[in-house]
Amino acid sequence: MRLDELLRLIRGPARPTPRQLRYRRRRVTLLAGLAGFALLLGVVVGASSKPSASMPEVETTEVGWFGHLRTLAGAGRGSLSLEQRAAENAAIDRALARTPFIRMGGRETRQIALTFDDGPGVDTDDLLDVLERLRAPATFFMLGKNVGEFPDTVQRLIDAGVPLDDHSWDHPAMASLSAEDQRRQIADAAQAIEDTGSPYPRLFRPPYGSYNQTTHEVLGRLRMLSVLWSVDSQDYTKPGVDAIVQNVVSNVHPGAIILLHDGGGDRTQTIAAVERIIPELRRQGYRFVTVPRLLLDNPPEADEQGLPQGFNPSGAG
Repeated sequence: MRLDELLRLIRGPARPTPRQLRYRRRRVTLLAGLAGFALLLGVVVGASSKPSASMPEVETTEVGWFGHLRTLAGAGRGSLSLEQRAAENAAIDRALARTPFIRMGGRETRQIALTFDDGPGVDTDDLLDVLERLRAPATFFMLGKNVGEFPDTVQRLIDAGVPLDDHSWDHPAMASLSAEDQRRQIADAAQAIEDTGSPYPRLFRPPYGSYNQTTHEVLGRLRMLSVLWSVDSQDYTKPGVDAIVQNVVSNVHPGAIILLHDGGGDRTQTIAAVERIIPELRRQGYRFVTVPRLLLDNPPEADEQGLPQGFNPSGAG
C-alpha cells in the first residue's frame, strides 16, 4: 500500500458523509467515557492505597485473625483505626469515673471476654493457634518480667491485634506492698509492654486478686482500670480438662469476664479446655470480645461490680 493511500485511510475521506460523522461522534463519545471511567477508578484506587498529602496517615491495616472481624475490637498495632481505639479508651475512662474496678460487663448482650494471665509463656503460642483457628478474640494480662523473654510471641500477639494489658512486674500480692512498690510494679510492667510497640496498657489485673485502696489510688494516677473476673476457670489448679470446661460453661452469663492462664506453669489443660469452651458457648449464643470492646459495647452496671461474699477464696489471678 502506498503512503498516500495509508494516510487517506487514516484521515478518512476529505468529505465524510453524515453517516460517517455520526459514527465518529459516537466513537469519540465512547472513548471519552472510557477515559473518564479509567481516571475515576485510578483516583479511587489511589486514595485507598495511599494517604493524602494533606491528611495524616492513619494505620488501619487489617492484620491477623482480628482483621476481618473489626467489630471485635482488638487493640493491637494495626488491628483497628485510631478512632476505634479512642472510643475504647473513652469507654475505659467512663468506667473509671464510676468505679476503680470491674469484674464483668453489662447484661444487655451475650458478649463475654476470655482473659489470660501470667504470660507470655512457653504455651502462649499454642494457645494462640487455637484462638486463631477458632477466630476468638481475647485479652492478655502480662507480667513485665516475661515480656522480654518471649519477644517473638509478643510480636505475634501485637500483629494479631491482641490487647496486651498489665499484670504487674513479677506477680506480688499488691496489698502487701507500699505505695511506691505498687507503683513500680505496675508502671514498670506497663513500660515493658509499651516498649514492644503495643499501646500503653489501660487495664490492670491484680495478682491473686489482691489490692487495697492504695492500689486504686496508684491506678487512678496512671489512668488504669482494675479488671477482676466473674467466672473463675480454676485452671491454675490443673483439675483436668473436663473440670475446667465445666467451671466455665456452668457459670457463664452475659457480660462475663472469664479468668484463664497462659503462663505460670504447664497450660496444656487450659489450651485443650479452651478448644472445647469456645464452640460450646457459641452454640449457646455467646459472642467473644476483648475487655475493651466489652466496656464499649456493653458497659458494666455500677451496682453489679461489688464483690460477692467469698470472692476468690483460692487467691486466683
